[in-house]
Amino acid sequence: MGILHFIKTLFENNKNIATAENMKTFLIVGLGNIGEKYNETRHNIGFKILDELAANESISFESEKLGAIAKFRFKGRTFILLKPSTYMNLSGKSVNYWLTKEKIPIENLLVICDDLNLEFGSIRVKAKGSDGGHNGLKDIQAKLGRNDYPRLKFGIGNDFSKGRQVDYVLGEWNNDEMLDLPGLMEHCVKAIQSFALAGIRLTMTQFNKK
Repeated sequence: MGILHFIKTLFENNKNIATAENMKTFLIVGLGNIGEKYNETRHNIGFKILDELAANESISFESEKLGAIAKFRFKGRTFILLKPSTYMNLSGKSVNYWLTKEKIPIENLLVICDDLNLEFGSIRVKAKGSDGGHNGLKDIQAKLGRNDYPRLKFGIGNDFSKGRQVDYVLGEWNNDEMLDLPGLMEHCVKAIQSFALAGIRLTMTQFNKK
């Protein structure tokens, strides 16, 4: 009886340790399309921000199931960076797989994407919300069956004529935007770190910008 009790207690303690560790693990997802021709397009800002964060941490992405993965630890937190390899419209399959595989709670997920409804230079961190017409967010919501997951939206503006939306989002940054991108991406990298260290509410207060 004593041995059984000891084994049960040991199992429960290990389970608690694992749960505590999961609460300190964060899945940071950058949305985009795979392929060199998409690298500098507006729709790939999620990939671009994760590349900036990975470069800052001197880590590289490796091809794994349904995406490219990079990992690092910072101030007691584990960051798992994911660039889905499913193309934008099927991003949810990759996000759901890695959330489940790593046993990461939904509140520790942060999805980074472009937003046509925000002016270029605007950054919005939100705890939940609709897909706003974004096909990547739409698929994530469909696969997760919920929309109460944190996201960081990067404004790309909507300076295009009627019927040219696809050309615009899959178009490359103009010269003026290219000049501003480094500072904006640095702002986003700090927001990602804050999300894991300080929480969503404080990050929204400190990093949302018009």
